Amino acid sequence: MGKSRRKRKDKWGNRMAMIGITLVIFALAVVVTFRGTSLEAKVMEYQIREENLQAQVDKEKERSKELEEYRVYVQTKQYIEEVAKQKLGLVNPDEILLKPKKKE
Repeated sequence: MGKSRRKRKDKWGNRMAMIGITLVIFALAVVVTFRGTSLEAKVMEYQIREENLQAQVDKEKERSKELEEYRVYVQTKQYIEEVAKQKLGLVNPDEILLKPKKKE
């Protein structure tokens, strides 16, 4: 009789250990799944942020290129003549300035 009780106790202990291990594994699976979904959401957020920043970088590169072209244009003789005509009212010696007739 002692041996059969001992076997029952061993079987019961083994079953409880298996149930405990199963519960721990299940809990770990739930935690890993939850963390995985939150990390995927962060990855998507960071990808959107990266795309926005890349668009800003491209926009600033284009702006930099335009400013460089403008800097080169400002140093030309054509630009100097335009500014002299528009802001200072100067004319070239060979140009004829026509003024409209005033109505009386």
